[in-house]
Amino acid sequence: MKKQIFFALFQFVAVLFCLNGQQIVTAERFLESVSEKYAEFKDYQAHIAIRSGSTDMYGTVVHKTPSFLRIDFTTPAEQVIVFNGDILTVYLPEQRAILNQSVSSSRSSGANLATAQGLSLLRRNFAAAFITGPAPVPLDEGSREMVVKLRLSRRYGSEGFREIILSVDPVSLLIRRMQGTTIADIQVQFDFSNISTNQGISERRFMYDSPASANLYNDFLFRDTE
Repeated sequence: MKKQIFFALFQFVAVLFCLNGQQIVTAERFLESVSEKYAEFKDYQAHIAIRSGSTDMYGTVVHKTPSFLRIDFTTPAEQVIVFNGDILTVYLPEQRAILNQSVSSSRSSGANLATAQGLSLLRRNFAAAFITGPAPVPLDEGSREMVVKLRLSRRYGSEGFREIILSVDPVSLLIRRMQGTTIADIQVQFDFSNISTNQGISERRFMYDSPASANLYNDFLFRDTE
């Protein structure tokens, strides 16, 4: 009996020491670590795949701090989205249309969620929780790629996304996938692959010479009255 008590006591003390030597990682702390990682990036480039309903789009996304963003699409071919921190430009080749929108700093801060600024907004406006715990799980059923999955639930009713699921590489802390559910229950998915960072991307990369034959439409989203 004494041996059993001693063994149980030994196990209890061993568990105490193990817990004392380990940092318990919460979902909020893990998301903070991801945000800190992205804060180290001066620039970022990746292949991007976007799925919304039955529509699939593919291209290359480029970001440079503080708020430069460009997406060159291969599907739809030649479609471009460029944001230089002040003006959002969208070129729609099928309509031969160029859409320009002046964007204030308050509106542009969420232009790209997979950036340090965007992650800061997510931490502020969404509550994070692990979907299945902090241990990595397959990205898709049967996939060999392992990720940590977080569910972000909005804190405020004004957010356009009701829920966002982040799939994060547990080693590099890079976001591999973002899945959003809008308040209208529309599912949107962003996949990022072949990611490279801090490559010294020039601001000239975000200058766009639109086709002269395209029709120009200004303030297509809203008129800035600030």
